[in-house]
Amino acid sequence: MSNRSGNIVWHEAAVKKDSRRKVNGHGSFVLWFTGLSASGKSSIANKLAHSLFESGKQAVVLDGDNIRHGLNSDLGFNEGDRKENIRRIGEVSKLFVETGQIVLTAFISPYRSDRDLVRGLLDLDEFIEVYVKCSLEECEKRDPKGLYLKARRNEIPHFTGISAPYEEPLDPEIVLDTEKESIDLCVEKVLKDLKQKRLI
Repeated sequence: MSNRSGNIVWHEAAVKKDSRRKVNGHGSFVLWFTGLSASGKSSIANKLAHSLFESGKQAVVLDGDNIRHGLNSDLGFNEGDRKENIRRIGEVSKLFVETGQIVLTAFISPYRSDRDLVRGLLDLDEFIEVYVKCSLEECEKRDPKGLYLKARRNEIPHFTGISAPYEEPLDPEIVLDTEKESIDLCVEKVLKDLKQKRLI
């Protein structure tokens, strides 16, 4: 699926990333929320995006389920498709960062190598890995979509945490423990970190 053709030429943007950041009044970067299904990734990302929007920041949420309704509707959940899913989201996230926006991604993204690949697409300090920590037992108790129950019945193959692995981040920039911390507290924790880094 490579387009390594001599007829394809990269065109530099007339409006640069730094100029967009200056107009927006804040940095542009990716907050990459990773964790098990039902850990709270989407809830935190959306509440944080709303808080950023209310304070005049340009932010967009890329949610795993939503993306699979459109851009990645052709992908399944085996290891190869999961990797391609994350690769595409990494490239989309990079485009948003180039336009000066804050990108909040909520994807299980179970493999460290895939998350590292996305980090490598971006400049230094543009990728912030946020580990939404929650035990498998607690996620199964929550199970808002009934997916764990189906996975336990072997109705869903390649389900992360049950029949497919999840590789916890080794050195994430932020850890949010949703078994101990409320959604509001998690959002405040991320905002505090971004302010300390002078990104917002």
